Amino acid sequence: MLDPTTLAKNLSGFDDVRSLVAKLPGADSEAQQTAIDRDAVLTKPAGALGKLEDIAIWAAAWQGRNPPTAETPQVCVFAGNHGVTAQGVSAFPSEVTVQMVANFSHGGAAINQLSQVSGARLDVVPLDLDRPTSDFTEGPAMSEAECSAAISAGMTAVAGATDMLCIGEMGIGNTTAAAALSCALFGGSGADWAGRGTGIDDAALVHKAEVIDRAIARHGEALSDPLEALRRVGGRELAAMFGAVLAARLRRIPVILDGYVAGSAAAVLERLVAGGLDHALAGHVSQEPGHRSLLEKLGKQPLLDLNMRLGEASGAAVALGIVRAALATHNGMASFADAGVSEKSD
Repeated sequence: MLDPTTLAKNLSGFDDVRSLVAKLPGADSEAQQTAIDRDAVLTKPAGALGKLEDIAIWAAAWQGRNPPTAETPQVCVFAGNHGVTAQGVSAFPSEVTVQMVANFSHGGAAINQLSQVSGARLDVVPLDLDRPTSDFTEGPAMSEAECSAAISAGMTAVAGATDMLCIGEMGIGNTTAAAALSCALFGGSGADWAGRGTGIDDAALVHKAEVIDRAIARHGEALSDPLEALRRVGGRELAAMFGAVLAARLRRIPVILDGYVAGSAAAVLERLVAGGLDHALAGHVSQEPGHRSLLEKLGKQPLLDLNMRLGEASGAAVALGIVRAALATHNGMASFADAGVSEKSD
């Protein structure tokens, strides 16, 4: 098993990242077939548990074992600040990021409650909050070294015992970064990807779309490289989430993605290599309109649609309960033979 801490220590730039991406393991077909075979003999009509059956088989395939587990799940919340907030794209000041990280540490946020009820370890990783990224309408948000350092932080945040990973974020201005990154990765205009974030009004929404368009024009063809797009119009917490998703793939840990910002960060891996996110589920679809479009581009159906738009990995943590239910039924149900129940007649 690959150790993300060791890998991250050796990460000096994008060439190292590309080298890791080239080594992504695929699903374990033997474990997958074992799970399929078990599902076929459980005491239920075929397909009666719907997506729960698919989730259990998916988890087995990516963990490389059957039965799959979610006994030591981890929620990672990455926090960063953004220079683009100088353009007036958010309803809240950047100080709120620091204040919310303090709230996480005191147990007062939604994700604290959701992690507890989901039985998950919660780790909050602040990333140079006193040093926002550069305003990406004027130049790259990060240098390659800064972006690589954030990727490393994400990789090392994945705990050694984790068997199911939920990722999320906190960062004033980061829905603008998510929209800009989605636009860079998949095309379109700022208006196609911009949403209200923390609650901006109509005029501010138009302005936010214009800011994104300026950034895309400013960086031009450089955005055709997904890693360059991440460093130029992303942010430290987005780079860290990309790193966490990459580390999870290398270690065969299934991932539950949170909302728009987490999804855009993870999309970098899919754009680097087709199937890069096959080990990840979309926990939910947020109220940000760009998130639904992003999931369509990624070919992912969200487990939940609850009109949430909080971030913090809140949607992923709620979806974790669904995943754990799927594994509980797959692992705990009796077979027809074990229960003495007659199977469907031919």
